[in-house]
Amino acid sequence: MSSENPEQRAEQGADKLPAQTEEERREQPVVRKGMFGARTTGDTSGYGGLVIRQSPKVSAQRPYGGPGGAAEAGEFDEVADELERAYPHFGDAVDRVVVDRGEITFFVKREHLLEVARTMRDEPSLRFEMCSGVSGVHYPKDEGAELHSVVHLLSITHNRRVRLEATCPDADPHVPSLVPVYPTSDWHERETYDFFGIVYDGHPALTRIEMPDDWVGHPQRKDYPLGGVPVEYRGAEIPPPDERRSYV
Repeated sequence: MSSENPEQRAEQGADKLPAQTEEERREQPVVRKGMFGARTTGDTSGYGGLVIRQSPKVSAQRPYGGPGGAAEAGEFDEVADELERAYPHFGDAVDRVVVDRGEITFFVKREHLLEVARTMRDEPSLRFEMCSGVSGVHYPKDEGAELHSVVHLLSITHNRRVRLEATCPDADPHVPSLVPVYPTSDWHERETYDFFGIVYDGHPALTRIEMPDDWVGHPQRKDYPLGGVPVEYRGAEIPPPDERRSYV
């Protein structure tokens, strides 16, 4: 049922991902059961009835619309059209485009990421002159693309925001550094390297920025132990979730 409130209508229309039936969702493979990977009922946070399934890699269909909705072509379509016009290898570089909740993401192959970012910055019709952040995501079940590097771009000239996302496998966790294009991404890439282990090739000083220099592992990866494993730093040790205090 559509809302009479203009803001709510815009929010409802902003989601461009195709809806799925219950049968389609049930056919998707199960990634894990329970919260935070807990396998026992002793931990109050390990809700065992939760089932996480592998979401299909869908791509939004035209028109992309804009932040306020997608009923007709909007600023997201303009950005996509201008990028396709300005970057001759657009078809090879961009795997898919996702519009969801009033935001647009271009999934860019890592070998094209640097030049796509340079085009986004320098093309007058795009002019995304600011990188507001670089972050990471870890999907252990996404075979061949377990690590995602997410770049947030802002056009001050046109007052627009887009997201670039590049993936790399656990076995080869390398993504080109965007420091030559956006110098402000320097510390953001260091933080993502520190927490997720993504190696940004070409970074001027890729070292840890949050964890101590002698820390082992990357603590925001999904396969990083929650506790119970001796931490190789000053002898600290945290019990596993099923041995912590329970209220049941």
